[in-house]
Amino acid sequence: MKSENFETIAIRTQTERSLHKEHSSPIYLTSSYKFEDAEEMRALFANEKEGNVYSRYSNPNTSEFIEKMCLLEGAEDGFATATGMAAIFTTFGAFLKNGDHLVSSRSVFGSTHQLLTNVFSNWGVTFDYADLDKPQDWEALIKPNTKMIFVETPSNPGIDIIDLEFLGNLAKKHNVLLVVDNCFATPYLQQPIKYGAHISIHSATKYIDGQGRVLGGVILGAKGLIADVIAFARHSGPALSPFNAWILSKSLETLAIRMDRHCENALKVAEYLEKHPKVKLVKYPFLPSHPQYDIAKKQMKQGGGIVTIVVEGGIDAARKFMDGLEMFSISANLADTRSIATHPATSTHSKLTEEQRNEVGIEQGSIRLSIGLEHINDILADIEQALA
Repeated sequence: MKSENFETIAIRTQTERSLHKEHSSPIYLTSSYKFEDAEEMRALFANEKEGNVYSRYSNPNTSEFIEKMCLLEGAEDGFATATGMAAIFTTFGAFLKNGDHLVSSRSVFGSTHQLLTNVFSNWGVTFDYADLDKPQDWEALIKPNTKMIFVETPSNPGIDIIDLEFLGNLAKKHNVLLVVDNCFATPYLQQPIKYGAHISIHSATKYIDGQGRVLGGVILGAKGLIADVIAFARHSGPALSPFNAWILSKSLETLAIRMDRHCENALKVAEYLEKHPKVKLVKYPFLPSHPQYDIAKKQMKQGGGIVTIVVEGGIDAARKFMDGLEMFSISANLADTRSIATHPATSTHSKLTEEQRNEVGIEQGSIRLSIGLEHINDILADIEQALA
């Protein structure tokens, strides 16, 4: 039965059943595959025939995961990687070469910043940062050698947002690739390709898994572009393991219902904290006070599960709040069933200078709250007593 509904696609898309007629897809823990004869082996290696050659290239579990993600995101093809950062590195590596230029949102994950400043800069790739809240500045940064626009929206941890339709039109006008890190939104809340993005990237470690179990990443886009990604990835080797692919594919079956609860809880937390006297700033896409609230409502189904706050009193107050939490976990991860608190300035974004952190709104009092699936009364009670 064909369906256009997210939940049905996520649950009912799976690999072809074997002779055992299993209801749930099995795990294909194999590194390699048998060929019927020498001619089939030749044809597969020559790309004249589709099929599995080696699990660094493809595996039934990774293929199922990719197929689901393509259907949910509106992409033609994809490649699954061992981590989210492997997905970003592989995308950069596949399309950027010595002499190329990239325009990136200033507010990016700390490791992405490290790739741009300490890895690709050494390989002759230059870049300029632009602010998500200043779209009028983006076009002026595009140069004749600009190859790519890269953006996180919503951003980590500032929860800044930019109009994807605007960026899609800008990329089309200047014939550059638009790559969107869609990790915080997931395909359930946002589909960047619909707005003109060429590639959408996920750290599947986050909401795709959603339970803090496995690492993974995925790169999604047009078939021709993904062919370039695969050509790079086959030899650089960032492949996702079959076991992790199996976990992630099964996790997609509950993504919609999990995201509904994450979003419901996060909005209530944001509304509560916005009125709290010890909190000087709350950032959440579906709060009317968010600077890009109208854009968020246009391109996102709901606001996501991340709330970023700035507590009064700087780092001492931030530490006091985090140490006072009883149910929340203190962790660098996010998007778990369990609520998590992170201090970005001393963890995920600690390698940025203080000036760089200030430029993207990361203060010493900034705390990223990943709102989990616990009962909302318990989440609010823990926050309330920690702020007391």
